[in-house]
Amino acid sequence: MSKSNDKPKNDAPPLRVLVVDDEEPLADSVAEGLARQGYLCQTAYTPEVARKLIQAGPPDILVTDLKLVEANEGLELLAFARQVEPRTEVILITAFGTIDTCRAALQQGAFDYITKPLDLSELRAVVRRAAEKITMARQIRSLREQLDDRYGFDGIIGASDSMARILRTVRQVAASDIPVLLQGESGTGKELLAHAVHANSPRAGKPFVALNCAGLSESILEDELFGHIRGAYTGATGDRKGRFEHADGGTLFLDEIGDMPASFQAKLLRVLENGEVVRLGSNDPVRVNVRLISATNRDLAQLVQEARFRQDLYFRIKGVTVIIPPLRDRREDIPLLIDHFLRDAAARMGRDAPPQLTAEARNVLTRFDWPGNVRQLKVAVDTMVVLGVGDVLDVSDIPDDVRGPSAAEGSQLGSLVGISIEQAERLLIKNTLALVEGNREQAARILGIGERTLYRKIKEYDLADTGKDD
Repeated sequence: MSKSNDKPKNDAPPLRVLVVDDEEPLADSVAEGLARQGYLCQTAYTPEVARKLIQAGPPDILVTDLKLVEANEGLELLAFARQVEPRTEVILITAFGTIDTCRAALQQGAFDYITKPLDLSELRAVVRRAAEKITMARQIRSLREQLDDRYGFDGIIGASDSMARILRTVRQVAASDIPVLLQGESGTGKELLAHAVHANSPRAGKPFVALNCAGLSESILEDELFGHIRGAYTGATGDRKGRFEHADGGTLFLDEIGDMPASFQAKLLRVLENGEVVRLGSNDPVRVNVRLISATNRDLAQLVQEARFRQDLYFRIKGVTVIIPPLRDRREDIPLLIDHFLRDAAARMGRDAPPQLTAEARNVLTRFDWPGNVRQLKVAVDTMVVLGVGDVLDVSDIPDDVRGPSAAEGSQLGSLVGISIEQAERLLIKNTLALVEGNREQAARILGIGERTLYRKIKEYDLADTGKDD
């Protein structure tokens, strides 16, 4: 038997919730209470009906009793729902809130659990948090789908708040011609973001032309950007267009613009102001129409104060400034990147499925500071897939330069034999809180549990001050 409540009246499509309980009055009451919050609810009173409903159209959120007809049938329904749609969030209701049962639920992908007697306000709060997670994930997927497939994923994948803000900014600025300045450490994905801006702009059908300014002299930069005519200098045997002309109608990406010689900066400013370039050896200006995207791993504002970068050029190129955080400042994205790179490397090698990582190996990779950022992580994962033996990769498969400084930090989790499960759980939560400097939201994401569950564990294990400054 199943029953659907009326769809709530709002502009956004409501999230769909399936409530499963063999106590019909309780299931109806829960569904009615959630429907008043704007959810589109269905009820099922048996596992068989629940499976049919899930198969017909997976819900966004599944709320199910742990014990239906048989003990732990809720766990079986959890596994079935996640198999049909891995993005379904599952909340379990149980009168048997033992540590083993709850741990099993969380390990199998449950969002959280609630113990009986049921508090409807508490359930609404947990459902709301699950809904917020789903909504945020949808927003991020929507933003990514608007980016070009070739450039929209590597290096900008992640569910952290900082990357979500960056993706929103990319979407907003792409449609305009305003200059964009990308600031971030090497390897954070600045060129990929530049490609994404171009691919989602009205200039997408025109050229994207890139030049790395690092280490180039004034004369080389002038030739590369402005071009030359035959005879302009020894060896100039013919006319050659510069990068500005090649990018006409499209986008010019100047990487490491902070390393540009001061003597050339005035020439670049003049081109940006009047939209004309003059090839070396020529007196004839050529009109160009380009959108400029610049990138640097240096603090341009500081360089301006030190008189090493022209202030007028800085104001000309900064337009919208996007600051890309280093990977160590968004560690919750590292597991997502690892999985993405594992799939990518396996596909390039023609493997049917990517290898799996042990918990210890994943912990070492997550704790490492990644000075080379996303680029370094990708190389490390590629190396592990190429050199690893078997379908499971362990700490020993991690490259030495990564494993070295991190293995000692992760050794507590790598040698847990001889301690209880509760002690191991306390150590895991304590180390994760220390890793994220006490940020409980980030810790919950890394641990894969709900914040409410984490708060309860923090209180249970007396970890309230872990990761906080003294």
